Amino acid sequence: MSFMPRFFAVLIGCVFATSALSDPNIHAKSPNVVFFLVDDLGFMDVGVNNPKSFYETPNIDRLADRGTNFTDGYAANPVCSPTRYSILTGRYPTRADATNFFSGKRPGRFLPAVLNDHMPLSEVTMAEAFKQHGYHTMFAGKWHLGPSEEFWPPRQGFDLNFGGYSRGGPYGGKRYFSPYGNPRLTDGPDGEHLPIRLAQETANFIAQNKADPCFAYLAFYSVHTPLLAPKALVKKYQEKAKRLGLDTQEAFADEEQVWPNAKQPRRVRTLQAHATYAAMVESMDRAVGIVIDRLEALDLMDETIICLTSDNGGLSTSEGSPTSNLPLRGGKGWVYEGGIREAFMIHAPMIKDAPKSCSVPVVSTDFYPTLLELAGLPPLPQQHLDGVSLVPLLKGEKNLERDALYWHYPHYSNQGGFPGGAIRMGDWKLVERYEDGKVHLYNLAEDVGEQNDLADQHPERVAAMREQLHRWYQDVDAKFLRPKDNGPMPWQPTQ
Repeated sequence: MSFMPRFFAVLIGCVFATSALSDPNIHAKSPNVVFFLVDDLGFMDVGVNNPKSFYETPNIDRLADRGTNFTDGYAANPVCSPTRYSILTGRYPTRADATNFFSGKRPGRFLPAVLNDHMPLSEVTMAEAFKQHGYHTMFAGKWHLGPSEEFWPPRQGFDLNFGGYSRGGPYGGKRYFSPYGNPRLTDGPDGEHLPIRLAQETANFIAQNKADPCFAYLAFYSVHTPLLAPKALVKKYQEKAKRLGLDTQEAFADEEQVWPNAKQPRRVRTLQAHATYAAMVESMDRAVGIVIDRLEALDLMDETIICLTSDNGGLSTSEGSPTSNLPLRGGKGWVYEGGIREAFMIHAPMIKDAPKSCSVPVVSTDFYPTLLELAGLPPLPQQHLDGVSLVPLLKGEKNLERDALYWHYPHYSNQGGFPGGAIRMGDWKLVERYEDGKVHLYNLAEDVGEQNDLADQHPERVAAMREQLHRWYQDVDAKFLRPKDNGPMPWQPTQ
């Protein structure tokens, strides 16, 4: 970059920061930032979104009550690594071919798209942006954004790293209990519980840096498999299920089966009653409470932005199928709502009278520019290219200057989901299948369960939305299914 463009870029950034700080609704002091990312947590798993949930999440509900709950918040992808990429970079993961968990390459009728299995070091992550402005930074929990140490948290802007490395789950040692067998987390006392330990590390980091701004990113391994939880909590929910009569109810129904040569339909859980999963949810919620309680004890709640979301929908169609996302269809690994709609909340104390709830569709790429603006820091538009600041919504506006959200998943998920893409415009959502190019159209305001396909009734809407989706494919250089050796060609979008 030549001197003059760089000069103007810096000048624009300074003007933005000055204007943000002069806004009477935003404090001048640099706020702390705490980001909670829960692995595989379903939209319907938390009380604020589902008052009839079998699980108990008082601390997450407390956070939602103190902030803004986005009822139409989305992950950028129906599985973990891509969404994690989207949060930290502000970009759709398709731009880097990071479109499946690292590194899932399951074939189906066709070969999946080419997959990049690491977050490039060239990205200016959210952590790096805060660190450049004097923040202390720490990461705790699941990373899953690169196969080797050169791509792990300390190389992506985090001063400290408690437990983040290549693995997508707690697969060493006693898994969710110490000794952990994690090369980036020292063992605690025998039987120590992982989510509680990660929360304590986060709370201690905040306390140690209470005089300076800090950025704490707690990415729980919970509530991902393996399904393990403290025995006393499991017993509590076994008794609860029995008391409510859930232990005798049918818990599953048929879902579409897309795997070739499968001998039976795909099964999807329709009843929340899994005691171990419920105990995992409560343990994670208790961990959230540990951090919030420490912030309150330090009198920092009014100086701390707090975000909470999940990387994909609840696990409902495989690997034990521990939760139900109903009325949302599908779950983790599916581009239906159950796979991409998430718990999504922001506590922004510097904005007075922020709405308790917001139904404007938002997506995980939006956290990055939102947090920079809330902190009064200059935007990085060439970095968080696809994210949009949600500050206008937090200040009560009803719309964003964005006409669509997009998804691109050219893979066969471990959970049985089909390779496909989607676009949401207003209340309308179009789903496109990559094996054969078939499309479906749903009105989410009337049919959030995506049961009533309206594509044949609205051909003009289908054509317009599909054209826009295909333009987006070109913009992000999307890759698609590939043929097997000597096999037929899969469908490809028109260019």
